[in-house]
Amino acid sequence: MNLGVFVSDYALTTDTLARITADKLGIILVMNGVYHAALKENGKASSLLDKTKNLYALSEDLKTRGIADSAVDSRVKVVTYSDLVDVMMNDFEKLAWL
Repeated sequence: MNLGVFVSDYALTTDTLARITADKLGIILVMNGVYHAALKENGKASSLLDKTKNLYALSEDLKTRGIADSAVDSRVKVVTYSDLVDVMMNDFEKLAWL
C-alpha cells in the first residue's frame, strides 16, 4: 500500500510514524508541520525527514510562516496546492492526517 501522511504540527513525535508500515510512505508537511522542513535544533534537521525519501512541504504554508524555499532541506520537495493534488491522486492509495 502507498500511504501519504499529512503532518500539521511541529511538536509531533515520530513514535506514530515509526509504527506505520507501507510499501511507499510519503510525508506531506502542511500548516505548522512545514517547520520540520526548515528548522534545525542543535544544528540537526528534524528526525522526521529521515523517515522516508518522499517528503513534500506546501509552499503556501511556508510563505505564510515567512520561510523561503531556499531555507527548506534539500530532501523536501516544495509543492503548490495544484502539485499536492497531483501527488495525492497519483502517488498514494490512502491518506492519513497526524
